[in-house]
Amino acid sequence: MTKKELRRKYKTLRQDLSESQIDDYSLAIANQLLKLNIWDFTFYHIFLTIEEQKEVNTDYILNILSGKDKNIIISKSNFEDYSMTHYLLTDNTKIKKNDYNIPEPIDGIEIKSSQLEVVFIPLLGFDTIGNRIGYGKGFYDRFLASCKPKTLKIGLSFFEAEDEIFEALIDDIKLDYCVTPNKLSQF
Repeated sequence: MTKKELRRKYKTLRQDLSESQIDDYSLAIANQLLKLNIWDFTFYHIFLTIEEQKEVNTDYILNILSGKDKNIIISKSNFEDYSMTHYLLTDNTKIKKNDYNIPEPIDGIEIKSSQLEVVFIPLLGFDTIGNRIGYGKGFYDRFLASCKPKTLKIGLSFFEAEDEIFEALIDDIKLDYCVTPNKLSQF
């Protein structure tokens, strides 16, 4: 399938999920993450859930990170140049939804991409060799390209891998792991 076809497929599959399924699957994904050997790092980047898109609820992962006293980094999107600015999440961070319903920090302590050690990535789909499909604007491609090569890239998906994503580009940055409610995939 093409990226366009896959985006349509996974958006439809997501829309068919109930609130209860999203909650159960999101908790299962968080529990799967606990099995990974990723908890000795300091700086973890995570996305805040776009509820209207029925994304993985990252509240469970945020609780794990807080409980382990990790530095949690969240982003603000710039839709003019499709870049992201990263901020440390603190008790004083004010969050507001932007025009695309993305919860974002209003301001805060800026963190450079080069400081990030683990990045949890929202996606629509992925394949068996770590290619991923997002919403198509390239925010995460640009962002991941600015991270250190050793930064762990972990996709979070409600659904299992496709056999192959056609149109994957040589410059596309692959995942190191993808976590679903039932499986941990390492690439």
